[in-house]
Amino acid sequence: MARLDRYLLAQLMGLFGFFALVLVSVYWLNRAVQLFEQLISDGQSALVVLEFTALTLPYVIRVVLPIAAFAATLYAINKLSSESELVVMQATGASPWRLARAVLVFGAIVGAMMMILVNVLEPVARATLAERQAEIAENITAQFLNDGAFMHPAKGVTLYIREISSRGELLDFFLSDARNTSETIYTAERALVVKSDQGPKLLMFSGQAQIRSADGRLTITRFDDFTYDIGALVPSVAASALGLREMTTWQLLTGAADGLDAGARTAELHTRLAAPLLALSAVFIGFATLMTASFSRFGIWRQIVLAIGLLILVQFIANWAEAQVIAKPALWALSYLPSLAGMAIAAGLLAHSVRARNPKRNREDLGGARA
Repeated sequence: MARLDRYLLAQLMGLFGFFALVLVSVYWLNRAVQLFEQLISDGQSALVVLEFTALTLPYVIRVVLPIAAFAATLYAINKLSSESELVVMQATGASPWRLARAVLVFGAIVGAMMMILVNVLEPVARATLAERQAEIAENITAQFLNDGAFMHPAKGVTLYIREISSRGELLDFFLSDARNTSETIYTAERALVVKSDQGPKLLMFSGQAQIRSADGRLTITRFDDFTYDIGALVPSVAASALGLREMTTWQLLTGAADGLDAGARTAELHTRLAAPLLALSAVFIGFATLMTASFSRFGIWRQIVLAIGLLILVQFIANWAEAQVIAKPALWALSYLPSLAGMAIAAGLLAHSVRARNPKRNREDLGGARA
């Protein structure tokens, strides 16, 4: 790599690190505050809050990374232009296409980061977060089981436990469930809270169920053991099979998602593969737009505004394409449309900047063509 390319790449990477750090910190802090309020109100420790916020970090980085790369490109080119370094580079014969080499390497680095995030780190973090949420939900359920007091974990439900033994047994258990038109009262000598794939369950032993129907009739049923879904009494997240977004790309390709919708799996796969290309196109849009600027005492703010507008346009295309692919997975090829549109816009702007900087050569070429 030439010295010029290394210099430009160093400028871009340094600013990219700064913008990424600032944007990730702001975005992550906002999500951390929301999680903190939710988890602390549920009685969780600070370590649980830290764990949950850490698991949301890959998603935050994935959202912020293209924006940070775009902002770093704009700032770096604007800085080079304002300090006349860009003029010197062009005076030595470096065309916009020549300067684009370093930008291409920078975009490839950002794209590689995005590739690792969307295909590995984010799905693993999502799967771990879903698992931990299910565990926390069961712990929240257990917090409603206090002895010596009447509890109302949900509207129409009353719980009473005389004593909780050292082994976790609920002694002299009482449960009144009046959520439906008929009321059911469960009593048992002892009960246990156990985990299952569908969430926490309550096992009652040596008891009876008294059911009062809507017409006032009373039915009493005695049982040796009975299972009750106590997880439905409180907001919970039951453990479930992994969804498409909780699976790595390798799992999607090797058949781990065979039981899921094939069209949705294909759409998810191509959406992930297109994400790094979208980040690359954002970098090139910022670079190419600023390269069309000529010297002005007022700076190149018009080109900066234009670059932001073009990025918003590409994002609109991305949102439209994503909606189309979700509605009809057979249209998965649309996932690549926003990045292709962005690269086409950048190529057109670079070609325009080359023609604008060589008007004499353009006139000679035009005259030769007429002759």
